[in-house]
Amino acid sequence: MVTHVAAEAQGDERGALLAFLEEQRGGIRRALLGLGEEQARTRPSASELSLGGLLKHVAEVEQMWLAFAKQEPPAVRRDESNWHESFRLVGEETVASQLAYWEQVAAETEKYIRSAPSLDDTFPLPPDPWFPPEGRVSLRWLCLHLIRETARHAGHADILRESLDGKTAFELVALERREP
Repeated sequence: MVTHVAAEAQGDERGALLAFLEEQRGGIRRALLGLGEEQARTRPSASELSLGGLLKHVAEVEQMWLAFAKQEPPAVRRDESNWHESFRLVGEETVASQLAYWEQVAAETEKYIRSAPSLDDTFPLPPDPWFPPEGRVSLRWLCLHLIRETARHAGHADILRESLDGKTAFELVALERREP
């Protein structure tokens, strides 16, 4: 762990889950510190991943799962025809625009989780073939899934950033603390 997540107030499970999610979001944001658009779009490994693309992906995925929980359609529906665009900045998309979008999504996630009557409340999974038929998950599951998804990609971001300019997660934490 590169940063410390403060202990939750006694019995504040929601606060703890949201704090761990925010800590992982911070890892991805830090991986982009000091990079220009071109560097953020660079794919420095054998994979198709770029830091800008990872940023876009985690923002879209968080918004999608929040929409599922609210039983609304996601802002962007991905399928085989456009899945590749979920990991790449396209058109007028920029790192700044994706960071601003993700900030809005994160605020919506926090508000929704904090206002729900219970983390035990459930919502139906979409009727996609990779989900169990009639499947349901709880808001607690949603939080844990978002933590896992974001943490997985924060690890990818660490590797991509170090491949770009040698900066490690520890150096990026120090850089972040020095910024105004």
